[in-house]
Formats: sequence, C-alpha cells, structure tokens
Amino acid sequence: LATVIWLGGLAVLVLIALPALRQQTLENNQWLMLQQRLAPWINGSLVFLLITGFVQMTTNEQYSGFLVFDSVWAWAMMFKHVAYVGLAAVTIYIQWGLHPEMERVALLAEKRPKLAAAEQGALQKREIQLLWLNSGLAALILLFTAMMTAV
Repeated sequence: LATVIWLGGLAVLVLIALPALRQQTLENNQWLMLQQRLAPWINGSLVFLLITGFVQMTTNEQYSGFLVFDSVWAWAMMFKHVAYVGLAAVTIYIQWGLHPEMERVALLAEKRPKLAAAEQGALQKREIQLLWLNSGLAALILLFTAMMTAV
C-alpha cells in the first residue's frame, strides 16, 4: 500500500502537475494546495517503506552485515539507500524550503507584482527541476529493487 501511495503521488506530479506547470494552467496556490494535501500521505509512505525495507533487508539471506559489499545484491542495496536518502532530502527541501518560499512570494505579489512575477518564475523552474530529480531517484530505487530481486 505504501508503494502504491508513493508511486501514485509521483504519477500525479509527473503526469498531471508538471505539464500544467509548464503551460501555466495551474495557479501556484492550487498546486501548493494539491501538494500540501498529498504531503502527509507521501511522507507516511516513505517512512513505512523505510521501516519495511529495513526489516526485509536484515531478514534476507543475502544480507552479510553492515557495510559488507560482497555481492551484486549488496551493491544494489547500497545504491538503493543512497537514492532513497537523496529522494528524502529533496522531498524535505521541497516541503519545508521551497513551498514556504513560494507562499512568501505569493504574499509579496499583492504588494509588488513585477518583482514577485520574476521570483515566481524562478521558483517554479526550480520546483520543476526538483520534481524531475525526485522522479529520477524514484526510478533508480525501483531499478535497484529489481536488480536485487533478480539476483
């Protein structure tokens, strides 16, 4: 269920929100509201995936110990952890760094529209880049999971 929620959230971002952001058909406040509604579900699924992944890793017969890289499975697991940490870091930055900044600029837009418009464009571009980065990291996590399953 956590994987479905996690991948469903990413699918919403990639298939719906990114094209709308590029075409500027979604207002910033609508997009932020959508992401704020999805955030607790995505965060919960990431925590649940971390816990279940740890349990599955430690009970796997190919697990030889902490920082022991003696097989393809162990290397894939290490790269999966690196991708997961990157995904979590980008998600944290988007939720607690970028979104508050976007809300601040939206408030500024009421007083200084020209200044805020330029800043909104830059923040929107950064958000699109980070969403693509998150999607790439998610694809890497799935790739490393598939590699681990295959060996």
